[in-house]
Amino acid sequence: MADMDNMAAIDFDRYDRIRPIRWEGDHLQLLDQRKLPFATEYVECRTYQDVAQAIFDLTVRGAPAIGISAAYGVVLASFDVNAADGVEALAKLEPAMQVLHDARPTAVNLAWALEQLRHTFRASGADWKNKLLDRANDIAKEDLAANRSMGIAGAELIAPNSRVMTHCNTGSLATAGFGTALGVIRAGVAMGRINKVFAGETRPWMQGARLTAWELQEDGIEPTLVGDSAAAHLMKTGAIDWVIVGADRICANGDTANKIGTYALAIAAKHHGLKFMVVAPESTVDMGTANGDLIHIEERDPQELLGIGGVRTAAPGINAWNPVFDVTPSELIDAIVTEKGVIEHPNAEKMRAVFGQMSST
Repeated sequence: MADMDNMAAIDFDRYDRIRPIRWEGDHLQLLDQRKLPFATEYVECRTYQDVAQAIFDLTVRGAPAIGISAAYGVVLASFDVNAADGVEALAKLEPAMQVLHDARPTAVNLAWALEQLRHTFRASGADWKNKLLDRANDIAKEDLAANRSMGIAGAELIAPNSRVMTHCNTGSLATAGFGTALGVIRAGVAMGRINKVFAGETRPWMQGARLTAWELQEDGIEPTLVGDSAAAHLMKTGAIDWVIVGADRICANGDTANKIGTYALAIAAKHHGLKFMVVAPESTVDMGTANGDLIHIEERDPQELLGIGGVRTAAPGINAWNPVFDVTPSELIDAIVTEKGVIEHPNAEKMRAVFGQMSST
């Protein structure tokens, strides 16, 4: 767990100012991450279909943020439902929940959040709508608290004046606030553990270039952007001590699904003798999936690879393959950091010791 003295010493107001998800009482506002860093605009969602579309379109992205958004999507769906109790309401809302689930099936936080709401429905009487909203709000609050705790716990593993690299975006934009891997980096900078941050660009949606670099700049942390294909060479120069990434799903044996390109970074880090850290909340852990071979890997439209920023770069008729995630085997991971603790050199036994025999959602 995080050291409480370090927790108290962090100026979270300085390093925790971005909020991508806003519940406005009768609708949801999502910061449109497709338009960052050049425009800061919120998309208004008034139906669960709006939320599902926003998740699919990457208006909102990052596993924790997707789960939180989906929870509020169920709240929006509930506005049109009349039911005597939560059990009846759940039966009526299951189709909407399935639509939300199917928007991004790899991110286990989405399924986890929906299952949390199912528990709430089953335990609720006539006040089920109030209980539903309370649980959605709590999911967001719990995520923020977990991120701050993980940030400190992960930073405590890092020697002073270290240099780190991260991939995709795992900051406030991907969560309720502060971030997972980027939360560790924020805490590490504040604690003097990190003095240099490299961000991989993350093709094809450029989350590192557009989002992570912008977030760090907003916090007064100067990032250095690196092309995805330059990462191994950068490691060879001795410029990196740790690679710190998030996760969309962590299996019972410690295998981890994350943004495509993570696996390559883990292989390169192991070859160069660097440390590799995965940071994610407990809601990302799926003890019902034995290993990474069983994870469904989402594939998106191949057209996303055929151009940049709407400008085509490939010749007509070229085919493309566009998996969104890959799986990093546990043997390439030095530490998994969650709000429940740090698991060094993860394996099935160590995962069970922390998380027990959780069932798949």
